[in-house]
Amino acid sequence: MATFLPQFQSIKSSFAHIVLSVEDVSDLWPTIKKGFEERLPFKRASLNNKTRNPVLVDELPAEFILTTDARLRSRFPQEQSLFWFREPYATIVLVTCEDLDEFKNILKPRLKLIVQNDDREWFIVYVSKAPAHNDQATKMAKKVFAKLEVDFSSKKRERCCKLDIHGPDPNFWDDLEGKIMECIRNTLDRRILFYEEEIRKLSEQRFMPVWNFCNFFILKESLAFMFEVAHLHEDALREYDELELCYLETVNMAGKQRDFGGMEKGDDQATLLDSGKKALAQIVQDDSFREFEFRQYLFSCQAKLLFKLKRPFEVASRGYSFIISFSGALALHESMLPFCMREVWVITACLALIGATASNYEDGLAAPDVEKEFYRVQGELHTLCHTKFMRLGHLVGYGSDIERSPVNSASLSMLPWPKPAVWPPLPPDASSEVLAKEKMILQESPRLKHFGIQRKPLPLEPSVLLREANRRRASLSAGNMSDLFDGRPRSGDGSGTPSAVQRVSNVSMSRTLSSPGNFDGSIDRPMRLAEIFVAAEHALRNTISDAELWKSLSSVEEFEKKYLDLSKGAANNYHRSWWKRHGVVLDGEIAAVHHKHENYDLAANLYEKVCALYAGEGWENLLAEVLPNLAECQKILSDQAGYLSSCVKLLSLDKGLFLPKERQAFQSEVVRLAHSEMEHPVPLDVSSLITFSSNQGPPLELCDGDPGTLTVALWSGFPDDITLESLSVMLTATNSNDEGAKAIKSSEAIVLMPGRNNITVSLPPQKPGSYVLGALTGQIGQLRFRSHSFSKGGPADTDDFMSFEKPTRPVLKVARPRSLVDLAAAVSSALLMNETQWVGIIVKPINYSLKGAVLHIDTGPGLSIAEKHEIEIEKHEFGANNTDHSDNPPDNHSPVSADVKQLSLEDGKINLPDWTSNITSVLWIPLKAISHGLAEGTPAGTVSQRQSIVDGLRTIALRLDFGVSHNQTFEKTVAVHFTDPFYVTTRVADKCSDGTLLLQVILQSQVKASLTVSDAWLDLQDGFAHTGKGDGRPVSKFFPLIVSSKSRAGILFSICVVDTPAKDGEELDPISVLNIRYTISGDRNLGAHSPVTKELTGPENETDPLTFRSALVLQRPVLDPCFAVGFLPLPSNGLRVGQLVTMKWRVERLKDSGKDVDSDDVDEVLYEVNVNSENWMVAGRKRGYTSLSTKQGSIIVISILCLPLVAGYVRPPQLGLPDVDKANISCNPPGPHLVCVLPPAFSSSYCVPAA
Repeated sequence: MATFLPQFQSIKSSFAHIVLSVEDVSDLWPTIKKGFEERLPFKRASLNNKTRNPVLVDELPAEFILTTDARLRSRFPQEQSLFWFREPYATIVLVTCEDLDEFKNILKPRLKLIVQNDDREWFIVYVSKAPAHNDQATKMAKKVFAKLEVDFSSKKRERCCKLDIHGPDPNFWDDLEGKIMECIRNTLDRRILFYEEEIRKLSEQRFMPVWNFCNFFILKESLAFMFEVAHLHEDALREYDELELCYLETVNMAGKQRDFGGMEKGDDQATLLDSGKKALAQIVQDDSFREFEFRQYLFSCQAKLLFKLKRPFEVASRGYSFIISFSGALALHESMLPFCMREVWVITACLALIGATASNYEDGLAAPDVEKEFYRVQGELHTLCHTKFMRLGHLVGYGSDIERSPVNSASLSMLPWPKPAVWPPLPPDASSEVLAKEKMILQESPRLKHFGIQRKPLPLEPSVLLREANRRRASLSAGNMSDLFDGRPRSGDGSGTPSAVQRVSNVSMSRTLSSPGNFDGSIDRPMRLAEIFVAAEHALRNTISDAELWKSLSSVEEFEKKYLDLSKGAANNYHRSWWKRHGVVLDGEIAAVHHKHENYDLAANLYEKVCALYAGEGWENLLAEVLPNLAECQKILSDQAGYLSSCVKLLSLDKGLFLPKERQAFQSEVVRLAHSEMEHPVPLDVSSLITFSSNQGPPLELCDGDPGTLTVALWSGFPDDITLESLSVMLTATNSNDEGAKAIKSSEAIVLMPGRNNITVSLPPQKPGSYVLGALTGQIGQLRFRSHSFSKGGPADTDDFMSFEKPTRPVLKVARPRSLVDLAAAVSSALLMNETQWVGIIVKPINYSLKGAVLHIDTGPGLSIAEKHEIEIEKHEFGANNTDHSDNPPDNHSPVSADVKQLSLEDGKINLPDWTSNITSVLWIPLKAISHGLAEGTPAGTVSQRQSIVDGLRTIALRLDFGVSHNQTFEKTVAVHFTDPFYVTTRVADKCSDGTLLLQVILQSQVKASLTVSDAWLDLQDGFAHTGKGDGRPVSKFFPLIVSSKSRAGILFSICVVDTPAKDGEELDPISVLNIRYTISGDRNLGAHSPVTKELTGPENETDPLTFRSALVLQRPVLDPCFAVGFLPLPSNGLRVGQLVTMKWRVERLKDSGKDVDSDDVDEVLYEVNVNSENWMVAGRKRGYTSLSTKQGSIIVISILCLPLVAGYVRPPQLGLPDVDKANISCNPPGPHLVCVLPPAFSSSYCVPAA
């Protein structure tokens, strides 16, 4: 069966559609051919796949071929069974007949003979030639077609359809296409069963000695190709996948080892996408195929199907996996393949796959996640090709031109050297090339990094190439290692140069290290590195057949160009995939090439992206490799801001990554630029270099409005001391969203030493709340910097350890506004009016020190300070008086003296002593309340009317300035009550028969002290006179008379009424004056006391007496009233809110009026109703005149209509006679003091019935 492989491959290359055979019985095909072929390809075809599931196929290609065509007649039976996929899928029989006899005798037997083969799918197309106007011919055609249907159709299947040439039915073409699809479906199902059965039989023998993979392959691929022709690409792909698995299972069966292949010219170029590059017959070996060509052939078939399915992303994914897998197979046979065959094949395979998939892929063709995965695989292909290409460049001597970056070192140091059986020998005529290579090696010099940074170059090779190459030579010298190095100086950089193996210079190479193959025992000199490069270059020239690839290795410039293209391709694809970080890393490789060629602008842009990635991921070792290059580019480009930022970042890296002198160089650059004239100064972020935190312990606590001193710990990452011209600490409130951070500036320059520094800043008053450290700003020279990073310098279990996982610890707490101090009067009882009294002011600190406090005193009107006397201050004793003043417990350790201290008043200010800062003290101030009027006594026979307390109040405005800088102020106005010592009332105790009146004067004490009356006399007004001696003294002289606090005492005077004629031009004196001489004994802690101005005199320590004067108004007694006003009883049903009620008063004249009246003896009496408008509403006049007879006993009733407004016990309206003196009015019966008013009655007017 393997002999049919050339024919099979030829059929595959030329056959691409389904064949439909046409049996033209009546020579009708030339007439209807055009109409049939216009229906091709079939637009919507429904076929069954391998699992018998319907599949819709768009654009199914097909071809109509006559059964007489040579393409169908010239096939052998064995070919028909083997290549059954190219046999017709349906037979269309074209007939026409216009006579029933002809149909029965001639046409019908012939059709029976044609359709008797049950293996073919067929149907009959009856072509009617009857013109539309010929009814007889039309009827005959219908009869013939009906007879045809009866003979060849059945209930299960319609096999006949009619085509009218002169007027075709529009439904005919749909009917024709339906019958064709039915035939194709049935034929396809039958052939699938046939192939499956044959494949199953062969599969059962695959582990037997008689197994022939070529036979299995032809059947399997015939089935796959049949699916492909039918556009069932998924099924075809599945067949190729199964074919690949079967091949991999059987290719290396025990006892059937075959040649791998890949030894022919041009095999270095991968054929992953070109299945026809080699004929199958050329790769047949015994009963199978060579692995090198056949696996590529299978993948190319799979890729072609995937491209037809519009799945280039799957081609890329499968291709990458195939390249990795096939590269491993190449590694197993590397010793038999041409030199570097594996690397060259991988490069060509990646490039071919990249080009094909990229050209077939359109953006938006797949879902976003699939698209990103596609670009990731594209990046992986570029990276793999990039790595293999660098290995080839290293082999031909371009290793010094490869950037020794971490990514290149990681990929190349893990990539082994080629492992040929024998390392390529040096051509005999290559001496000039060796000399050129040696010259190039000698001219190599490592590029010095900026800042003089010294780094050991990263390796780009898994082992020393010099040793590896000589070990694989066919013959090896046992000479000294110095022959390998040719006496040149060593650099010890680990590269492929001779200096890389200086560490083994004393070790000779043994013959046992050479390859066992082709060892002829000859002793040759070991190859030098230049000779190895030249030998590898000549061997690669024989291996590489791709002119473009060889051009890329022909010179350093071409190598760098290809290197840059591959790096850019990988980076761009990674940027569009999931693996964006890989793209950024490769941007660093591109930047290195630009940096080498002095394209600093492009290099800086790419280096910035790489540094941002490394810094964000915390890869400090990698950042230390790239950041100096970025700084060098920025310095050359005069990017001062970027250069400064790079220097700061270099200083922020781990100290072990750079030498001390290198870090000092970084700092010197920062300081130099900071003190130079920068064109565009910008703030610099030093968060990673200068960190800060609060000190250990609780936060600083201040009261509202207080300044303070805040201590902050700064950690400096600079290697040397650095001077900060200014420094500001930002405080951020934790409980306020509308206020920004507040800057607290340091007043002087600060020198930061490496490590921890403690600085203090003056804190102005802050608003209440909790504050945390927000940021640190300052200035170095002319450079402004900012840091917003907390320190992590302390252990994790201490407060110095600041972590972003922990909540920020407050450094300052400002309490909400509260009372820090209280000022109050020492006593609440009254003091003596018109006498100098000690007024005590209690100064009470509330958990706040009053050290250095100043009290401002401003007396109100009617009050003055006795400036001749000192102000006294003493500790406030709890319970010293009855007034309850809450206070803090006294400080037992405070330096307070038990004696009273004297203070001076200067410009209304008093400086409080320091010993009173934390305790409650009392300040005694000598004050005098002045009242120019005389006290008034209550006349006899009237209701007692005491003096209003407001008249005796005096105010003292106090302002206390306290705090560290007197920033706190407390203001309060204290009211002090002054009063007279006595309240005087009088009454007539008795009226003697001789007209003498006994006037009793009652003295009521108004102070909380003991009063001693030593003398009293009464200066009477005109109209009255004293009886007896006439000296104005009382009748009874029980002096001294002691009046205790709040008690009363009486004095009795004997007076009489006299007629005193008024002198010309003089008025009578209407006031009597009571004079009382007294002394007072009291305590200033309780209230009234002896005046301050009175000094102790005499041996008995008696004070000088005081004099109190009170005005009394005496009236002649009224013995017979003129009117009697009586309140008439209220209705018995009571009063109710909202109901009118009539108030009645009876007015009766008790004696005849002595006035001259008009006729009818009638007098007009004025009345007035006094009522509280909140409780009563009067419906009528409240004031008016009423007529009353002047005769004794005349009576009148005054009625007023009133409306109660409130419920409860209220005072009723009162009737008064304004024109009549109260002494001439007798209340009989008197009105009630209170009356009861009931609430209004319930009303249902607005009630709503319950639901």
